[in-house]
Amino acid sequence: MVNKIYFNNLKVNQSYTDSIKVTDLSIKKFASASGDKNPIHLSDKFAKKSIFKSRIAHGMLIASFISSVIGNKFPGNGTIYVSQDLKFKRPVKINDIVKIKIIVEKKILKKSWCQLKTLCYVKNNLVLDGTAVVIPPQKK
Repeated sequence: MVNKIYFNNLKVNQSYTDSIKVTDLSIKKFASASGDKNPIHLSDKFAKKSIFKSRIAHGMLIASFISSVIGNKFPGNGTIYVSQDLKFKRPVKINDIVKIKIIVEKKILKKSWCQLKTLCYVKNNLVLDGTAVVIPPQKK
């Protein structure tokens, strides 16, 4: 089943929530795909001496969870990113469950675009705060 919510069916304040677990494997795969091999993400020895005291996930890995929700679930298949602002608030660690919440903030009627509030939480603590502008699927 393809998830798709057309622009005309989206409402201001409509929201969608999903959760994704951060694993050691997801961090290693992201490091490989992105080329970001910072030891804070990959080395227990290095990370133990850092301000975080343990390895943390890449901030952009967590941001990619937002992209996954937007592109696959809400608004869904066919959505095009225009922009994304991000503020990283707290580190995310291995085995954390990230709750992703997307909220329609406003509809840009002239262009059939939407501005979305993009939030990520771990244990009810905000870890990422952002705003995206997207072009949702359009009915032909």
